[in-house]
Amino acid sequence: MGDEIRRNMALFPIGIVMKLTDLTARQVRYYEQHELIMPARTSGNQRLFSFNDVERLLEIKALIEKGVNIAGIKQVLNPMSKGSDEATVLSEDSETKRKEMSDLQLHRMLKQQLLAGKRPGQVSLIQGELSRFFRK
Repeated sequence: MGDEIRRNMALFPIGIVMKLTDLTARQVRYYEQHELIMPARTSGNQRLFSFNDVERLLEIKALIEKGVNIAGIKQVLNPMSKGSDEATVLSEDSETKRKEMSDLQLHRMLKQQLLAGKRPGQVSLIQGELSRFFRK
């Protein structure tokens, strides 16, 4: 399975994303409403986030802290559409993996993904922001 496919797999419920990003559920929903992130939805309408969603939320948070407003963020980070390559996908494979994993296993998987390296041509904000959650 390719790295980009793996990074777009819907794995994390909003509770884990809130802990990882230090954002509230309301903030996450607000950014979704403005199409800055596109989490997948289960059949029960639960949001599931990918590694890319978490990284993008941290980028948004950093921009907000620098004083950039939503309009500026939309210009820096292009809004997503449901069919875009960056949108989170919910496949049978990711749904099965998600149901089998505990929160601890998801945290470990995220740590492994972060330590494996950055995406080519992009500086990762996640590594600095999330390092406080993991012991080396």
